[in-house]
Order: sequence, then C-alpha cells, then structure tokens
Amino acid sequence: MIVVPLKEGENIEKALKKFKRKFEKTGVVKELRRRQQFEKPSVTAREQKKHAIYINQLQRNEE
Repeated sequence: MIVVPLKEGENIEKALKKFKRKFEKTGVVKELRRRQQFEKPSVTAREQKKHAIYINQLQRNEE
C-alpha cells in the first residue's frame, strides 16, 4: 500500500503528484500492460538475444 504523508498546510495537488510518482515507481501499470497480451516464449527469447547483441556491440565500440 502506498502511503503519502502530508505536512501541515501542504497543497493537495502536491501530495497527489507524490502519490502518482510513487505509484509509477512500483511498476504496477507497466506489469498490467505487459500481461494483457500473451507473447510466445520464442518471441521473448528473440528479443532478449537482440538486446544482448546490441549491448555487446556497444561495449565493443566503447573499447
């Protein structure tokens, strides 16, 4: 549960901004969107390989 402590005289809009930031950091919405559509394991593995190749190329270019 997300708790946003309010200070005396603090604006409600400022507290709402704090709440939204904390909620976004938890990753609930991102996880929900990811689960809405099924992705085949082969597609997931392919994406991970592409990402690993990309990172490897970045590291080689850095050297």
